[in-house]
Amino acid sequence: MARIGSLLRLGLAAPVVLSLTASLGALPATASAAPRAQVAERAEDANTLAYVVNTKTDRRTIAAVQRAVTAAGGSIVVTYDGIGVIVVHSANPDFARRMRAVPGVQSAGATRTSPLSPAGAGDAGPVRPLSASEVASIGKASGSGAEPLEAEQWALRAIGADQAAKIDPGSGNVTVAVIDTGVDDTHPDLALNFSPSQSANCAGGKADTTYGAWRPVDPNYFHGTHVAGTIAAARNGVGVAGVAPGVKVSGITVSQPTPRQLIYAESVVCAFVFAADHGVQITNNSYYVDPWQYNCLDDPDQKAIIDAVDRAQLYAQRKGTLNVAGAGNANHDLASDGFTDGGSPDDSTPSSRTVDPHTCWDLPAQLPGVVTVSATGPTNTRAYYSNYGLGVIDVAAPGGDQYVASDTPSKSGGILSTLPNNQYGYEQGTSMATPHVAGVAALLKSAHPHATPEQLQAMLKAQADNPGCPTAPAAGTAGAGEATADAVCAGGKRVNGFYGFGIVNALRAVN
Repeated sequence: MARIGSLLRLGLAAPVVLSLTASLGALPATASAAPRAQVAERAEDANTLAYVVNTKTDRRTIAAVQRAVTAAGGSIVVTYDGIGVIVVHSANPDFARRMRAVPGVQSAGATRTSPLSPAGAGDAGPVRPLSASEVASIGKASGSGAEPLEAEQWALRAIGADQAAKIDPGSGNVTVAVIDTGVDDTHPDLALNFSPSQSANCAGGKADTTYGAWRPVDPNYFHGTHVAGTIAAARNGVGVAGVAPGVKVSGITVSQPTPRQLIYAESVVCAFVFAADHGVQITNNSYYVDPWQYNCLDDPDQKAIIDAVDRAQLYAQRKGTLNVAGAGNANHDLASDGFTDGGSPDDSTPSSRTVDPHTCWDLPAQLPGVVTVSATGPTNTRAYYSNYGLGVIDVAAPGGDQYVASDTPSKSGGILSTLPNNQYGYEQGTSMATPHVAGVAALLKSAHPHATPEQLQAMLKAQADNPGCPTAPAAGTAGAGEATADAVCAGGKRVNGFYGFGIVNALRAVN
């Protein structure tokens, strides 16, 4: 998971930009124009909130609820009949309470705590281009037959993806959708494998399929492009390589074009439904649903968010889509009796609250059927920031660790991948671990095209390598090992709280 401008959520390290060839310049004009749904939001009343109203799915009930929405002062943005989710805008502060009393409504609530707001500029943090001598050094270390920057990709070697590509790079019949901040499909490492017909902009809750709408609205929105490169950067003699360089990748934008790129429930609902309806086999979800780091069932608004997102992701599963999601970067034990969330809501004024992980969940990572991913560093130990929890984590993958040096020319513990405008950079987080898993899942789907999401998840677990729990916690120093003073691994060699069933293995996946 990651968020630009928030070190807790998105990539935990500022990107280091590499430029190997002439820059492609600014993104095309379609990338800088705000999607239609977002433009409409700017004209809304300053007190307007977005809501999800979740109903029974029969036509009569949905029609009756739609009439009730209008009567309560709501404006319908879109209705997802197949899952009974209606996205609404309303300035009526009593709207949610009124809708909960309507027959057939099973939950209803605001998806945010601040009104719809105008767009702002992105903030990616500082960047530092590598010098020509540094680039040349990396290229020399990569050797013949490798991509120019592959020497820096310790994570590919850690999961055997470099060897797997020689056996099976993945099928072009398999698509992984990057549900994120947008993907720059003009990047030379992504253009060959990008699928425009399976891409859209879902920010605001309604899919915009205008050509290029999936691109970042600002080139500083690098997160989705970075994730996409880890999954499917082509082996084309340029830059880096992806885990599954033969599969397709698409982009479904869900972030609002504001400085913190918030991702609200209605956008995620749209993304899961769009992916499922457009034949996407795997989705990558390197985020949590704002504004709550954890959504709790005892709050009616948050319960409605859980309900809406769960309906959408289950719909995708039923249509054959495997959903993979990052566990989060807060160093929380998601199987504990409780911990403190001090950053929610993140769209207004956060306050400290105690979270019970039995009734409060990170979305979409902790929803049923979703593959939940923790992060490791260059030595295959749990990354210091990664959430964990016995019975919660399914598998682990390299996500980077700034405190652990890698066996690369730069010694960086970060994950190197693509950035907008023909650039490359490092990030770390469970956001970076998730696409490694999605890539391995794509290799499995390529080899087993008729496998269901449940079967793919079982295969992911079966081929993983589990190092087991550490013998003793580290001395509380970040990056010193797999555990810190407040992070203790539960479980055994087969399955445990740090790695689930183990660290994914691409070479085993193709064998």
